[in-house]
Order: sequence, then C-alpha cells, then structure tokens
Amino acid sequence: MTRTPSKPKAALWMAGWLSLMLVVAVAGREATRELNVFQIMEIRSSLGLIMLYPLIRLAGGLAALRTSRLRMHAGRGLLHYAGQLGWFYALTLIPLGQVVSLEFTMPIWTAILAASFLGERMTTWKVVAIVLGLIGVFVIVRPATGEVNPGQLIALAAAVGFGTSVAMMKSLTRTETTVAIVFWMMAVQVVAGALPTFYVWVWPSPYVWACAIAIAIGGTFSHFCMARAMLYADATIVLPMDFLRVPLTAAAGWLLYAERMDIFTVLGALLILTGNLLNLKPLGPGSDIRILLRRARLRMSEPKGR
Repeated sequence: MTRTPSKPKAALWMAGWLSLMLVVAVAGREATRELNVFQIMEIRSSLGLIMLYPLIRLAGGLAALRTSRLRMHAGRGLLHYAGQLGWFYALTLIPLGQVVSLEFTMPIWTAILAASFLGERMTTWKVVAIVLGLIGVFVIVRPATGEVNPGQLIALAAAVGFGTSVAMMKSLTRTETTVAIVFWMMAVQVVAGALPTFYVWVWPSPYVWACAIAIAIGGTFSHFCMARAMLYADATIVLPMDFLRVPLTAAAGWLLYAERMDIFTVLGALLILTGNLLNLKPLGPGSDIRILLRRARLRMSEPKGR
C-alpha cells in the first residue's frame, strides 16, 4: 500500500504506538502484582492469536500459514517468549524508565547479529552506535560499583533476546509472509507457556483480567500503529519518535509509583538513544566498515617516500 507522505499523520499514528506501549508497561506492572509472568504471557499470546484471526482470513486463510521453515519459527518464537518473560519480570524489580532504557539496546544486538549471520553491512555509523550503546549500558548498570541490580541484567538479557528475535525475523521475511511470522510466533508461545501456566494458574481478579486484556490489545495493535506510521513517513522520521517512550515511561513511573530516574540512568539512556539515531543515518558511498579497513590496509602497504 502507498500513501501520500504526511508527517502529521505519521506523528498521529506514532502517538497511538507510544500510548499503547505505555499501557503495556503500566498494565504489566499491575498484572505482576497478582499473576505469575508465565500466566500473563499465556493470556497475552492466546488473546493475540484470536485477534490475529481476521488478518489470517484476509491473507487467504490457512494457506497463508504454510511454511518450510518451522524450526526457524520455533526458535524465534522461543527466544521472543524468553525475552518477553524477562521484560515483564524486570518490571517488578527495577523502575519502568530503566526497563525501557535497556530495552533500547535491542537494535545494537540486532545489528551485530545481522552483520554476523545475514551478511548485512557494518557501516561506520553502526559501529559508533554499538560503542555508544554499550557505554550507555555500563553507565546504567555500573558493574564496577558492585551494586548491580538483577533486574537490570534481566532487562538487558531480554533486550538481547528481542534483538536476536528481530535478526531471525529478518531472515524469515525473505521467504515468509508477515501474517505467518506473527502467527507462528504466537502459536509457539502458547505451546511453550501452557505447562508452566497450568502449574502456576490462579484465577485473576476482574481488575487484573482488565490489565491482561490491555496488555494483549496494546501488544498487538501497537505494531499496527507503527506499520501505519511507516506508510506516511520514512523510518528515519518515524523511529526517532519512539525515543519519547523513555521520558514518557519514566514520567509514568514517577507519577504512579514514585520512581525516580537517577543521573546515571538518564546519561546512559541518552547515550543509547544517540547511538540509535546514528544507526538511522543513510548509507553513503564508502560507509561500509570493511571498505574503510581495506583502504587503511592499502595505505599501510604503499611504499613510503624518502
């Protein structure tokens, strides 16, 4: 589908994305007060499959779900499932702002894996983005102080899981339809979480049922808002708007839970987001890091003048 470029419309759809992702974060924090993270994920995935049904019908029914790469789907679904479990669990251990700040390291891990296994170009800007992101992580976590919060490590591990999942999704998009990728991810998560959910199941209160449904709706339709925003503007315009999630989530944590963002979290988040912005710079001639290294080797091998 094509649309006439419109930055206001893109911003409006991104406002929907930001609102829904904020709902997911707050509803996730509320739901974990009463429910185990396995149960939250099972409800979220099951409802997501139901919400996906109309899209499957529009894509041609069950024929659209056929695949010859079931192992890749299964691996990606399990990694994404583990990442989401870690993300929800981290919400119970550290401030909302820290969880989201560390989540933004996901593009770093995706870039590394895509360059290592998918043959994507590692540009100078990507290298700078990775370095800034890693420095930002060290600033937030501060391992040298010996006071690392387990929640920070869990949130970071979740981001690595998300990044790996995205890299695998990039590979799947070469042969699979979007609806098939989403369906198999949800189906794998439902199967993976069935047994542990049965073991820890407690019947949610009406309030927590509402939170779980809000998580499912927000987690499903937020991506629809992002996709619609991409129809009206380039990724270099749309994706930086997502960085507003850090201050917005931090503000929600402050207003609802009296959480404070320390200076280290703010500085680390700024480094990570700056790295992400640099990663969005368009590719130019000679920007491939391998080309630059080759040129450097050639210069070193040139005979020096007397």
